[in-house]
Amino acid sequence: MSHSHGTTALSKMGKIIFYEDKHFGGHQYECSGDCADMLCYLNRCNSIMVESGCFMIYEQPVYNGQQFLVRKGEYPEFESWLGKNDSVCSCRVIPMGSSHEVKLFERMEYGGQMMALVEDCPDVMDMFQTNHIFSCKVIGGNWLFFENSNFRGRMYLIRPGEYTRFTEWGGMSARVGSIKRIMDY
Repeated sequence: MSHSHGTTALSKMGKIIFYEDKHFGGHQYECSGDCADMLCYLNRCNSIMVESGCFMIYEQPVYNGQQFLVRKGEYPEFESWLGKNDSVCSCRVIPMGSSHEVKLFERMEYGGQMMALVEDCPDVMDMFQTNHIFSCKVIGGNWLFFENSNFRGRMYLIRPGEYTRFTEWGGMSARVGSIKRIMDY
């Protein structure tokens, strides 16, 4: 499944291999960028090898459903990326930027109080006296919003851009308990 055009730029970004069976067995699908729907390549996903880079994988096609962050390394079964089942239907490569900045708003469409972050925030309530973020603008870097404090619970990838309401990043509600930069460790 390798494409000849533009592979040099993509190979710097990352490379991930999805396997139908546990412990890297069965059919495989190799990817070095975003893939909106892997169901045409694989029926299920029970193990993953990230050769380089950092990816967000999604339970459903077109970057929907539960999201999981995977970095360089081996994931021999779906429990190893905290998955609840063998359903991985789309993925997104996460480019590593140098500077991180996000502006958070307590109302939709950038209304209410604005709060700026340039580093990780383990407890949004503690820092901003609210744990409801209704909209945001990502100036730099890629971020993870977590439902609960201390980087626990459901996570959402927040990429550079503008989000006028929480549903645009896939949130079920505006509740954000903690926020983390995605760094190149």
